[in-house]
Amino acid sequence: MNQLPPDPALDADWTGICRRIVEEQKKLFAEFDTMKKRDNYEGIGEGGDHALVLDRMCEDLVFTELENLADSGAAAFTAISEERGTVTFNEGGNVWVVIDPIDGSLNFKRTIPRHSLSIAVATAPNMAAVEFGYVYDFGTDEEFLAQSGEGAYLNEERIQLEGREGLEVVGVEGSDPAQLAPMLEKLAGKVYRVRCVGSLAISIASVAAGRFDGLAFPHLSRSVDVAAAQLIAREAGALVDLGDGGLSEVGLALEERFPVTVAASGDGLDTLVSTRTVG
Repeated sequence: MNQLPPDPALDADWTGICRRIVEEQKKLFAEFDTMKKRDNYEGIGEGGDHALVLDRMCEDLVFTELENLADSGAAAFTAISEERGTVTFNEGGNVWVVIDPIDGSLNFKRTIPRHSLSIAVATAPNMAAVEFGYVYDFGTDEEFLAQSGEGAYLNEERIQLEGREGLEVVGVEGSDPAQLAPMLEKLAGKVYRVRCVGSLAISIASVAAGRFDGLAFPHLSRSVDVAAAQLIAREAGALVDLGDGGLSEVGLALEERFPVTVAASGDGLDTLVSTRTVG
């Protein structure tokens, strides 16, 4: 990470922590492997979405690791998670950990094999301060990660976007037809093809990997879906627009809402931002 004062939370082995969580989640997914087993809801999470029982179970796995970190290393940090909301460890400190235990819950429930774990670590409560980003795609068994100033990696191989122009393939998310249709009308004639994965974090990471030329989203997004992936995209050379102002003006709090557009080129970003229907 960047040259910052020593901090037990910031200096923790976040890659190792994330990998342990992934392995525990895989065991859980193998046990709950059918729609019948997965289609059970348990109220509404702090992020405002209906929460699957397995959303909370996966979040518990994440918090087990966070509790171990806080107890064993005297690390102080604030966790921001989709189901539990904001939780402070050792009075919070100067580190923020942003978590979505299952990004793509509907895919997961329906056994569509594209959903992800997303974890970001920041030194201030805004997007510009994210120092570490981790996205794991359980459908492809692919690990995306980045550290600020040190590049982005896919399965431990450095990824760096080349100077590709045009918008041949663009990822779209939030596929509520009523909100998606107006944006698609604006994309017509500007984009050759669109693809909808069903996980915002995976789609943004797909721009980082050069698979998508951009990402367009017709809704306002949340920190838990975007914080990790936007760092991965930026470290790979992609451009990220989260609305008016800069990344430092976009907060990590769960109640924050903001547009998100990502592209591999400046012209592509301008085109996609011009089709935005929110923010």
